[in-house]
Amino acid sequence: MRSSGSGGDSLQRRNHNEDSITVRFRYSDSTRYYSLDSTITDFTTRFPIPATNVFLGNTGTASRSILFSPIMRPGWDPGFHSFDVYKWTLEKARFFNTTRPYSELSYQLASKSEQDIELLHTQNIKPNWNFLLQYRLLNAPGFFNNQKTNHNNYLITSFYESINRRYKNYVVFVGNKLQSGENGGIRDDEDYLNDPDFKDRYLIPTKVGGEPDASRNFFDTNVGTGNRYNELTIQLKQQYDLGKKDSLVTDSTVVPLFFPRVRFEHSFQYGSYKYEYKDYVGDSAYYKNNYGLTLGSTTSVFDTLYLKDQFKEFINDFSIYQFPDAKNLQQFIKLGAALQNLQQQLPIKKGYYNVYGHAEYRNKTKNQKWDIEALGKLYFAGLNFGDYSAYASLQRATGGKVPGYVLIGFENVSRTPSYIFNPNSSFYLVPSSTGFKNENTTHLFASLYQSSFRFRLSGDYYLLTNYTYITNFDQLNQFGALFNVLRVSAQKTFRIGRRWNWHADVYFQKTIGDAPVNLPLIFTRNRFAYEGTLGFKNLNIAMGIEARYHTPYKADNYSPALGQYFYQEDVTISNLPDIAAYIHFRIHAFKAYVRAENLNTAEFDGGSLSFTHNNLAAPGYPYPGLLIRLGIYWGFVN
Repeated sequence: MRSSGSGGDSLQRRNHNEDSITVRFRYSDSTRYYSLDSTITDFTTRFPIPATNVFLGNTGTASRSILFSPIMRPGWDPGFHSFDVYKWTLEKARFFNTTRPYSELSYQLASKSEQDIELLHTQNIKPNWNFLLQYRLLNAPGFFNNQKTNHNNYLITSFYESINRRYKNYVVFVGNKLQSGENGGIRDDEDYLNDPDFKDRYLIPTKVGGEPDASRNFFDTNVGTGNRYNELTIQLKQQYDLGKKDSLVTDSTVVPLFFPRVRFEHSFQYGSYKYEYKDYVGDSAYYKNNYGLTLGSTTSVFDTLYLKDQFKEFINDFSIYQFPDAKNLQQFIKLGAALQNLQQQLPIKKGYYNVYGHAEYRNKTKNQKWDIEALGKLYFAGLNFGDYSAYASLQRATGGKVPGYVLIGFENVSRTPSYIFNPNSSFYLVPSSTGFKNENTTHLFASLYQSSFRFRLSGDYYLLTNYTYITNFDQLNQFGALFNVLRVSAQKTFRIGRRWNWHADVYFQKTIGDAPVNLPLIFTRNRFAYEGTLGFKNLNIAMGIEARYHTPYKADNYSPALGQYFYQEDVTISNLPDIAAYIHFRIHAFKAYVRAENLNTAEFDGGSLSFTHNNLAAPGYPYPGLLIRLGIYWGFVN
């Protein structure tokens, strides 16, 4: 990046830091630095919902992957994952190093007053101390009644390294306030989607949420009937190294160096978690029929339903690293142990604890050809006694005329079912007569990537026992028998002209065994685009058509009160391909996106064009019609 500099003597030695900037970042569990992504070809890198996910028809509503993706983490888990794609987490927190203060502003506007605002600022307070401040607001009133979403994300990180490079300090503050209105889907007593009187989809009656509220005020944060999740996590990680000092001598300077051999690490983590569902105008018949709940009032068809789980978490973790090769920090052995204290505050007060150990080995060889990773965790005592995870992967770079890599790996997880399967949860509505055993999942995977051919081939094979799932809105179940899931995927970019490309992603997946898992046999995403400069020196542009399609299948339904997708066998979803037209471009640090989505909903009725042939995300949950989306992303050197 360049910015204008002040005038001066042209013969004096030039300080390149005055008119240039280097911005790099890394994650707390890695020593590798990354650069900011400047590509514009794929909009989903800037959009919170991945291309392989479905959602309930409005940005910010509950989302799940259309690809099989079981939970692969042992230990305590609250169980609320339908809004994970909108969360910022410790694992995603970035620690920057920049030669000058850098800021980024992004603003996205879409139909029906949907707005997404994101602010980022990072700077080095001192050469060895950086901080990051990041904020995002997502507000989307939606096309259908009571589907408004209002999400706020906060992230602050700090990284400090002592002058002698022995001590390091990482601080992370991450907060997620997620609010999503719930309407239970559109009513099915009439064919509202094909009724010309309901071309304004906001007028279609829904199963919960009361009468339509047409307010689209951006500053109104009330979502009415719906789910409200609040998560706050604070982590302080400190490291102290023992090793050998050295220096690098050049013609004019002496650069001090330090090579660690042993590292001591302590991490303290605090978490506050609140999950609640509120319906102040609850339809008694709806909750009686679907949840078996009798609301408090006997004189009215409406009453209040309120469910809430609330927890606090404290973790102290101590680890020791050993670096076999002092000059290769990407090779290390790590051993550690942790004490986790949990306090459930609602609906009852109850305390839990966990004691677990963990081990890790990583090695990115000096020749950059081999990348080895092995991880393990075992719960010795407490609430999740016996839970464990094991992971190992081996990656080999392929050089020569066909650069790329080959990756193979294995992981196995035994985990206590999520806490919503615990009778002490507010969301445990139907008692189980047998209880729930530990889930066990084995995952084998392999991948081949060839950069010169722009081709990736991957395979995933899952073996599962004691799989937990939900049926009939609130029925908690467990499938004890062994079953398998196979997925094969391929991504390939075809050059179909000098500047024209076809990006094709294809996924094949199949369940083997009589398991409560429904998956589309094939899911594919294709982008046909011009990607070039149109003859302008500073312009990069990508424009074309994007299409996504999955074969018909019995898609999971959704339970508003539990905030969970659940298994169903009655309704088959058979959609047309989702089609969007787009123009993305970049000029220096400025990027812009213009998109027309859901073009597949177009239909002619009586000679007039309307966008009312809606696809379905789940039974009773249509996607919207035509949606226009505008977005800008601008980086600033301060």
